[in-house]
Amino acid sequence: MAMFLRSVALVALLASSPAFADALVDNVNGMTLDKDGRVVRFNALLISPDGKVVKLLQAKDKRPERLDWRADEKGKVLLPGFVDAHGHVMELGFRSMELDLSQAHSLDEAKARIAAYAAANPERKWIVGGGWNQEAWGLGRFPTAADLDSVVSDRPVWLSRIDGHASWGNTAALKAAGITNKSVSPPGGRIEKTGAAPSGVFVDAAQELVNKVVPQPLPKERDLAFLRAQETLLSYGVTATSDMGTTLDDWLSYRRIGDVGSLRVRIMSYAMGVDTAVRIGGGGPTPWLYADKLHMGGVKLYADGALGSRGAWLKAPYSDAAGQSGAGFMSDDVIQNLMSRAAMDNYQVAVHAIGDKANAQVLDAIDQMAQTYKGDRRWRIEHAQIVDPADLPRFGKYGTIASMQPVHETSDYKMAEARLGPQRLAGAYAWKSMLANGAGLAFGTDYPVESPNPFAGWAAAFTRQGADGQPYGGWQPQEAITREQAWKAYTMDAAYAGFAETKFGRLAPGQRADFIIVDHDPLLASPTELRDTVVLQTWIGGEKVWVRK
Repeated sequence: MAMFLRSVALVALLASSPAFADALVDNVNGMTLDKDGRVVRFNALLISPDGKVVKLLQAKDKRPERLDWRADEKGKVLLPGFVDAHGHVMELGFRSMELDLSQAHSLDEAKARIAAYAAANPERKWIVGGGWNQEAWGLGRFPTAADLDSVVSDRPVWLSRIDGHASWGNTAALKAAGITNKSVSPPGGRIEKTGAAPSGVFVDAAQELVNKVVPQPLPKERDLAFLRAQETLLSYGVTATSDMGTTLDDWLSYRRIGDVGSLRVRIMSYAMGVDTAVRIGGGGPTPWLYADKLHMGGVKLYADGALGSRGAWLKAPYSDAAGQSGAGFMSDDVIQNLMSRAAMDNYQVAVHAIGDKANAQVLDAIDQMAQTYKGDRRWRIEHAQIVDPADLPRFGKYGTIASMQPVHETSDYKMAEARLGPQRLAGAYAWKSMLANGAGLAFGTDYPVESPNPFAGWAAAFTRQGADGQPYGGWQPQEAITREQAWKAYTMDAAYAGFAETKFGRLAPGQRADFIIVDHDPLLASPTELRDTVVLQTWIGGEKVWVRK
């Protein structure tokens, strides 16, 4: 009897205890988009104990009396966190730990940086890194092994191009990999040569000839790379990102970080190929893990290379390289078989395609896939940079998502003119045409190819100009979209592209409370001011996870 009475008393006590109350981020100049892409402004954000938005409050709305906590932001601007539709998380982290040539403006400057890095790191058996861009150097050619030998010859040097579609090695690296005059370019790749001898640059699939002998990072180095990448993304207000080309080692690093409670940024993972997806997810996509922080739901495939290395697959030869049209990485049968293998287990398919021939091949494959795999598939084409105008309407046929990067246009337009000539630019970086033809449009940065700063891409999307204001009036200005359309593509539509629109991407009841505090109103800012926007705080799931010091 006594035990029964104690049990009754305990139940009564629990019943009378107050449940966890909501929290309030108050006194903000808040703005978000509604489901139709219209701007909504508010003054406070009510957040549930599980980190979701309860309500957007106006100044006239009464504040709840019972709260777990309240943050007074003193009128600062609050925005939904950005969702980067296409990035490379681990590569971003490793770029901060290795030799970075992205800010080198000439071959001589690159050589000086390489020499200084080698001198400062005598213990490293290989010098690895990336970020070089012969186009930005005005070199008129690829760099060579001899260029590297002149500054480092005592150990291998192996450096990836800024787009990751070519790598540059010195003689020691080529020797370590067994590269000789008899080495043959593999399918989908090209060994650049000077006469009969390899020159030192390996394009696309040919990179693997050397990659296979490059020492691989340890798990602790991978984890550090991730934490550095996460810090960088949060500092730019990126609260969620697609990770395009997740390897098994990458996934294990994300899981280790998640298991110890240090995963902050949300990752929509696309496995590097079907085999990797099956090893991670088995018979289908993984569940969302760590309170919607990690999910592997798709497969990344490659149809071609990049414009900068003339690996993008074109319907006609390059204007600045007679006889070269790039290369397709897969035959029609192979790409369709791989897409089918992924789709039959309900993995989303995202295919890298830059040249017009590659885009046409992927669109043809989607036409075939859609006959068998019905329902909401959200086929994705990553980059979709150069598209034959005749193929643009095909993006809308099955709601294909054009996952594009506005900063590529401002970085590439001079090169694109040289590579294609003026008569083939009508379908280049064609954001407005994509929307007009019914495609889904999702924006990202392709970091670390470009900076993960979403404000630079946002400004580029409606101006078609770089930070220098060039070209005057914008490049191919007919393809500019509105400021609000660009914002939508960088938030809710990027979440939609990853089947995450019910979880995050805007601020509305039921959505995760992922938001940022910035220094001024981006909807009223000039393009220059928008680019210069400073993120002051980043919140994910109602938790402040980053503060500018």
